[in-house]
Amino acid sequence: MRKLPVAPKPKDILITGCAELITLCGAVPRRGRALGDLDVIRDGALLIRDGRITAVGPRRRIESLRKSRRVRKIDLGGRVVLPGFVDAHTHLVFPASRAAEYEQRISGATYEEIARAGGGIHNSAQKLRGTSSRDLKRRALAHLAQFAAHGTTTLEAKSGYGLTWESERKILLVLRELEREQPLNIVRTFLGAHVVPHEYRHRAGKTPDAYVDLVCRQWLPRVATDNLAEFCDVFCDRGAFTVAQARRILTAARTCGLGLRLHAEQLAHTGAAKLAVEIHAASADHLEKISSSDIRALAHSNVTCTLLPGCCFHLGLAQYGPARKLIDAGAIVALATDFNPGTSPTLSMPMILSLACTQMRMTPAEAIAAATINAAYSLGRHDRIGSLEVGKFADLAAFDVDDYREIPYYFGVTHCSLTMKRGQVIYSRERSSRV
Repeated sequence: MRKLPVAPKPKDILITGCAELITLCGAVPRRGRALGDLDVIRDGALLIRDGRITAVGPRRRIESLRKSRRVRKIDLGGRVVLPGFVDAHTHLVFPASRAAEYEQRISGATYEEIARAGGGIHNSAQKLRGTSSRDLKRRALAHLAQFAAHGTTTLEAKSGYGLTWESERKILLVLRELEREQPLNIVRTFLGAHVVPHEYRHRAGKTPDAYVDLVCRQWLPRVATDNLAEFCDVFCDRGAFTVAQARRILTAARTCGLGLRLHAEQLAHTGAAKLAVEIHAASADHLEKISSSDIRALAHSNVTCTLLPGCCFHLGLAQYGPARKLIDAGAIVALATDFNPGTSPTLSMPMILSLACTQMRMTPAEAIAAATINAAYSLGRHDRIGSLEVGKFADLAAFDVDDYREIPYYFGVTHCSLTMKRGQVIYSRERSSRV
């Protein structure tokens, strides 16, 4: 079975040759103008011991430290170095692509029309039920290797392509095994309320509310008791779950000790964003259809607004999340890939940065902060990852460019040349020629 390469655990490492060292040192979370403050150190260096950062600063100062003697040295030769990306919204485990639906959309079918015909989430769920855990894991491991190759070191991963207890549990167990068997951190989220299963729409005596009862009374307690997930998510939108149903599920999830996340306002304005504020969710994701009052409410809350421009791009939508309005209002904005087989089959955070800049008018600095420290905040891990500061894990990515703004500037490609997780090199390639 394919696994990411893992180097022997290092003791002391000195990293130099950072043309720009993007530390993101400062207040957490980042709001408003502070979102663009990267705290860039030119000709910077890092000292790492047992996977954690022990010193960071200008190269001359770090190299002159007594503890920098007799350490393993890595000279990055003038690359841009930043914290490893934190991808706070993915659907990592699925059985196959949905390329046929991609072609259908190109021919004019909408996402919702395809779903009503048995495609979309139901398509993936049907295939997943017949796929072994071994095959799901093998596919996910290949994806994780690509995440690392694009500079991602931590990702959130949801269930949701099961829609039966056995299949939802299978996904969560695969995710738990993956966390143990490869170096990337995986934050598990239970998304049993991804969509109402067909059998709860078209059979006598079974209703969507009956499915909600099943999730609340039986599945969530099992998820919590067996430590299968850290968060619970609900797809609250037209064609999925109502605000009232989402409130019931997420209230039950909180009672079980789970953190709360929410797919909100993607296809229609439903009131899901204000529900996220009401229940103090960690994150409200998508948000393409939010109103001005939603923006004000989110700006006065601690809910992270996780925007997913890859989904809008792949679906060919004209309306992206209102990043500029959210940032200017003072909301906490994060970025994620929404990696999934139907609406955003990308593992590339650099591509997401490009879309955030060109389609949502975020600056390169804002996009980097949104994909690192703010995303880490949404997962409750900002004390360990998301910035390059003393005491935090040495999770970083090096890019073969001269200026951090070139990371989103070169759209559709990645210049990531090295990725480290807790001081271990988990991806490396030879230095490419400059464009």
